Amino acid sequence: MSELEIWLLAVGLAMDCFSVSMASGLAQGHWNGRPMLLMAFCFGIFQAFMPLIGWVLTASFEKQIEFIDHWIAFALLLYLGINMILDDRRGEEEKKFDTTRIAVILTLSVATSIDALAVGISFTCTGFTHIQELWHPILVIGFMSSVLSLAGSIIGIYGGHLIARRLHPGLLGGLILIVIGCRILIEHLSA
Repeated sequence: MSELEIWLLAVGLAMDCFSVSMASGLAQGHWNGRPMLLMAFCFGIFQAFMPLIGWVLTASFEKQIEFIDHWIAFALLLYLGINMILDDRRGEEEKKFDTTRIAVILTLSVATSIDALAVGISFTCTGFTHIQELWHPILVIGFMSSVLSLAGSIIGIYGGHLIARRLHPGLLGGLILIVIGCRILIEHLSA
């Protein structure tokens, strides 16, 4: 795998992190550094270590992961999206869905990194035979996921201010999560 292919793979894997972070920033509506950095960190860690976990699994396990990975990601993102939409409908004092909570951040981290697990399995098939060969791609994937997650949060926050008066940010953020989940499901079912 060439250097360019590694960076393109990292950007491709990080796009879900970017989109989900943008939805989270939109829902937050204001700068909140600690949860934004925590989300970027968690997304980077999960995106980096899922390929390692996938690589460790045997090639015979690849078919089982491919069969369910898209369903897991879809279910998690659908659940979170519906909760965000329902939360947007509640009054401010009744809101439960909070993208600054660690449980929500960890759930989003798992949901966005399921594909990275399958990529790790494919590393076995593309000639990565020693764990030392994986450190560079893993670091690039983690770095890009963190950077694009932080960028997505910032864009969501500042872009959200422009549209928040006309649209409900929680509704839009929830719809974005559902669309991402549907896209993952459709891509895998049509492949």
